[in-house]
Amino acid sequence: MTEKLTDKLFKNRYVEDSGHPHIEIANQDVCRDKCSGKYCNYFCPAGVYEWDEEKQQTIVSFGNCIECGACAIGCPYDNILCQTPRGGYGVQFQLG
Repeated sequence: MTEKLTDKLFKNRYVEDSGHPHIEIANQDVCRDKCSGKYCNYFCPAGVYEWDEEKQQTIVSFGNCIECGACAIGCPYDNILCQTPRGGYGVQFQLG
């Protein structure tokens, strides 16, 4: 029996660098006014980004990040600031 991707991702652990997120939206106005496709909601395999219709902003759940690099190339407006977490922080893979 093969395990689903979501089940595998759930086994990863994220060590948060207290108050220093490694991914952020540079300008929420770009998301709200220019980006009609909300692309980050679709290209991120770990579901880090979610458009909040009520708040009219992109919510970033950086604790879900698997550091794949998709956000560095996926936003057509270069509106996602993505850095490698400091040593000892970030995702810790259980399955490799």
